[in-house]
Amino acid sequence: MTALSALPALSAVKATAAAAPGAETASLVQSVDWLAIAPVVLPAAVALVVLVADLFVPPRYKPLLGWLSVAGLAAATATLLPLRAGDRATFCLTIDPGACSYTADHFTLVIQFLVLVGALVTALLSVTAVRDARMPAGEYWFLLLSSAAGAALLPASRDLATLIVALEVASLPAFALVGMRRGDRLSSEAALKFFLSSVTATAVSLMGVSFVYAATGSLHLTQVADRLEDVPGRLDTLAMAGVALTLVGFAFKTAAVPFHFWVPDTYVGAPLPIAGYLSVIGKAVGFTGLILVTVIAFPAYSDIWGPALAVLAALTMTLGNTAALRQRADRPGSAVRLLAWSSVGQAGYLLVPIAAAAYSDRDQIGSTVAYALMYAVVNLGAFAVAALVARTKPLHRISDYRGLYTERPAAALALAFFLLCLAGLPPGLIGLFAKVTVFQSAVDAGLGWLAAVMAVNVVIALYYYLRWTALLFRAPEEPVGEARTKAPWPVTAAIVVTAVTAVVLSGAPQLVLRFASGSLFPQ
Repeated sequence: MTALSALPALSAVKATAAAAPGAETASLVQSVDWLAIAPVVLPAAVALVVLVADLFVPPRYKPLLGWLSVAGLAAATATLLPLRAGDRATFCLTIDPGACSYTADHFTLVIQFLVLVGALVTALLSVTAVRDARMPAGEYWFLLLSSAAGAALLPASRDLATLIVALEVASLPAFALVGMRRGDRLSSEAALKFFLSSVTATAVSLMGVSFVYAATGSLHLTQVADRLEDVPGRLDTLAMAGVALTLVGFAFKTAAVPFHFWVPDTYVGAPLPIAGYLSVIGKAVGFTGLILVTVIAFPAYSDIWGPALAVLAALTMTLGNTAALRQRADRPGSAVRLLAWSSVGQAGYLLVPIAAAAYSDRDQIGSTVAYALMYAVVNLGAFAVAALVARTKPLHRISDYRGLYTERPAAALALAFFLLCLAGLPPGLIGLFAKVTVFQSAVDAGLGWLAAVMAVNVVIALYYYLRWTALLFRAPEEPVGEARTKAPWPVTAAIVVTAVTAVVLSGAPQLVLRFASGSLFPQ
């Protein structure tokens, strides 16, 4: 955090020196708004505490590290309450107070809430998983908290340097978490694929950022936006290349086609809680970065990224849904693979409002935020039920869920509700309304062809979601006997929290959909 905090301060010093070399009265001293950065600092601080405590805690007390991590994430979420006015910023340039590296506006707070609550649910699922798989507790919790801190930093970042740093702080621990099951070939292979493809995308993004900096002379998003409006002709090609390359790293995190190839193998090889974490928080990181660089930094080049994102959205939802449709129920890992390909398809829907923002106004991205909140709740809930089923049926096959209602009625009903929400069918009304808002954003922006592609894909997705849902209520192939085990209460708590939240949102969808109708950024 110290190095990270120094980045904006250093850029402020350089900018001040460059802009006013003789201005001795300009103050270079910055004050830090500690309350504004608390949602980021707290998980990072608890991560360090857990790492050090792991050296001294006896093995029988290692589970306490998990509960300390859960408490830290809950406390970090609570720090969002005093920030709800959305009017704080820190690490601002002394010569341009409007150019800040950290801003706690409403957009930031909503995404930080999604990230921290998603990490909290992941932590609940991990308490049992760490013990059962005998994963190193100290390292696991340190990595999870560090990744959550980076993911919470990214929506508040308002300069390209901090954005890239936040992206890597969120990503690097995730590589290790995916490969945490030592001696497991699938886990090691998944971590390697994730790592190699991610660092390649990051390298391309860093080149793009350097091009943008060379063309504009600034890293702050608001200043970049102003200077891209009037780029000298000899630098226009450089600026366009920088814009295109910068988007690559964030498109990779969203699992948009053609950057999606790592998703199924990574989800299957990772511990199940981490697969759920990547499907929600990993996507939140990618979409947040895309929104910030496109809508705030690069509106002058909307004629480039708008059509590109529209095409990516169409390809992503189509490939994701058709691949999910082809999953065989009896194949090991098919349940996780279906959720993985489903998440790729859902990424296509999430891209639609961002593409629409290029053709209308930036308030369209509220539809992406509303959809992301719905998706986070129900997808984490589906992974929570999968974690419960995997305790007795570790092959993660779709066929393992046949007759789940007979064995575990509450879990089956919860999973059925989550799947119906993802499909956009009643009684999962929040999924239906969220899809309608995304569909409307495409129509309002004049992207009728994209809305038609989305409608076709929604119909395709209905088949595999309903097929899995129907399987839950069929008669089991073999009688339910002694194989049933008592569900650990942290896993049960995760299922209950996500199920209750999904039901409440379906009963009062305005709690989420209001974000789609208003501006999340200061005017």
